[in-house]
Amino acid sequence: MQADRRKPIRDVRPRSREAAARAAQRRAAFWVALLVGLGILLWLLGSILLPFVLGMAIAYFLSPLIQQLEQRGISRTIAAGGLVVGFIVVTGVALVFLVPLVVEQVTALVQRLPDLVAWLRQSLLPIVARFAGRFGLRIAPVVSQPSPEMVQRVAGFVSGLATGLLSGGLALVNALALLAITPVVAFYLLRDWPKIVRDVDSWLPRDHADTIREQMRAIDGVLAGFARGAALVCLVLGAFYAVALTLAGLEFGLLIGLAAGAISFIPYLGVIVGFTTSVGVALYQFWGDWGWIALVAGIFVAGQILQDYFLTPRLVGEKVGLHPLWVIFGVLAGGVLFGFVGVLLAVPACAVIGVVVRFAIARYKDSEVYLGEE
Repeated sequence: MQADRRKPIRDVRPRSREAAARAAQRRAAFWVALLVGLGILLWLLGSILLPFVLGMAIAYFLSPLIQQLEQRGISRTIAAGGLVVGFIVVTGVALVFLVPLVVEQVTALVQRLPDLVAWLRQSLLPIVARFAGRFGLRIAPVVSQPSPEMVQRVAGFVSGLATGLLSGGLALVNALALLAITPVVAFYLLRDWPKIVRDVDSWLPRDHADTIREQMRAIDGVLAGFARGAALVCLVLGAFYAVALTLAGLEFGLLIGLAAGAISFIPYLGVIVGFTTSVGVALYQFWGDWGWIALVAGIFVAGQILQDYFLTPRLVGEKVGLHPLWVIFGVLAGGVLFGFVGVLLAVPACAVIGVVVRFAIARYKDSEVYLGEE
């Protein structure tokens, strides 16, 4: 009888393991299908996501202020509305002052571009040719008068550029029309964020809810440390470069400085682009006056030192766990897959993937696959 009682136990265990394995496979298939579906949906709707992404970014940056105001007894609705309106007013005032200056400098740059190209051909190419000749390389001499084929190529390039600018302008108008949704998105996210968190928490699978909450807290910490800090770094560097280059008397210094600061969230890209462009313009403007050229170069050296030793350690920190190469790859991949929206989403996506990968590696090192059966 004892053997008969033990017999069902031996029969049940294999079936339970098989059932558990099938259940795990179904769960894995569900989550993979969900992630693939979300990726396809983002890819299909990428053209209309810009105002929602910007609204979420504004809400994320203003969320700490909402919490502080709510702790002081101010209604969350009133606080959200006031902060969104204040953010729009400050941004609008800044644009009113900056946009005319930027447009003026862009127009001047387009007008001076033929002179810059001609100077490059006449002044720098002979120097490059002599330097290359020392290594046995030969560079074709500078053509003083453009050939008809060259004129035709330039005309075709200008025509294509004009067409691209026209289509880009129309796209910009559509984007500006969609940006009217951005304040609405930011307001509702700020006002209803606690309810959204409770709803999402209720959807979590109960067996893994604690683990998911822990990882989401880690993701929020990474985003708070990197996204908010990187945005402040970009603002400070953009202001520093623009003011310093303008005071140095560099033509288009405001435009170059703001552009270099705006792309500084990609490690080293801002300083490389800004340094190359500003030094090139300085060579044209101050040719022979090497002190001013060195001053322009020194501004970007000082900016890089400011970023590496002061801004990044204090505003971003070293605990975010995002390697610069990973950020660069993520930004480029996001741009290829989703365009400008993908560039905006690249940093948060890198943070999320980094947290998930570190969690997966930790689980792997605790598993039998890594440790062995013993």
